[in-house]
Amino acid sequence: MRDMTSPSAPLAIVTGATAGLGLETAKGLATKGYRVIVAARNAEKAKLACHAIRAHQPGADVHFELLDLDSLESVRQFAARLQERETSLQRLINNAGIMALPRLELTQDGFERQFGVNYLGHFLLTSLLLPLLVAAASSKPESSPRVVQLSSLAHRSGKIDFGDLDSGKQYDPWRAYRQSKLAMLLFAQALQKQSDQHGWGLLSVAAHPGLSRTALFDAGVKSRALIGSAFKLVMPLISQSAAEGAKPTLHAALADDARPGDYFGPGGFSETKGEPKRAHRSKAAKDPSVEDRLWEVSCELTGAVWSSQTPQLS
Repeated sequence: MRDMTSPSAPLAIVTGATAGLGLETAKGLATKGYRVIVAARNAEKAKLACHAIRAHQPGADVHFELLDLDSLESVRQFAARLQERETSLQRLINNAGIMALPRLELTQDGFERQFGVNYLGHFLLTSLLLPLLVAAASSKPESSPRVVQLSSLAHRSGKIDFGDLDSGKQYDPWRAYRQSKLAMLLFAQALQKQSDQHGWGLLSVAAHPGLSRTALFDAGVKSRALIGSAFKLVMPLISQSAAEGAKPTLHAALADDARPGDYFGPGGFSETKGEPKRAHRSKAAKDPSVEDRLWEVSCELTGAVWSSQTPQLS
């Protein structure tokens, strides 16, 4: 079927959109008339996802673009390709993630994988795509481009351990996951602060899906047998589908009531399920000194340079 989306339709990128929350988010954006890039590392899964999105929204303009957040070089190559052919970017949804890896694993750049994939890769990606986001703000000042970071309920017990960001001293699957998701929430807040200071015109927000039944969540709870067994008993009562879990993300990306630095999650019991509302932040997420230090350290680790000007491509 011929793509029915207008060539001038706004562009949205969703990382990790091959399944679960990312796929449902991509479907929602396509329904609203966005051109959607499924940014992922598995081409076969991405092709199936694109097919699913077109089945959900006939005529949707959606395609796959290779992005492996495990590799900062892959992130740079992805951004370079986008800069060569696109003029603006209206929505960046930093959704991709991994959860509670049983053993310590490292990214290709030597970072603990959950911190590297869930957070550092997205940090560098956003910095490299900043010129396209700023271009969108300049072309349509009445409609701010948005960056949405995926956090988690798990951020509430998270801590940024600057002395052991890579968990080399002591690895715990859930501790590493909680740190990565706290980092994503702090990133959303810091990005809004930077945008306000530099006049980038961005709307930086965050969201979490509550307890959503996805393959990622299933794999995470299996890392601890006792927790996994308990969750099997209570999950039907406190969880929701991936489509429902994607609603806070879509609200953050699309709703008129989203404000700078907002954080959305399900509005039901303990924010585990329900319609979107503004979510609770932990005390650690409200510490500006941690937020500022994390920004500085992340720039050092990734080599991110935050400039609204498109670099010259070699």
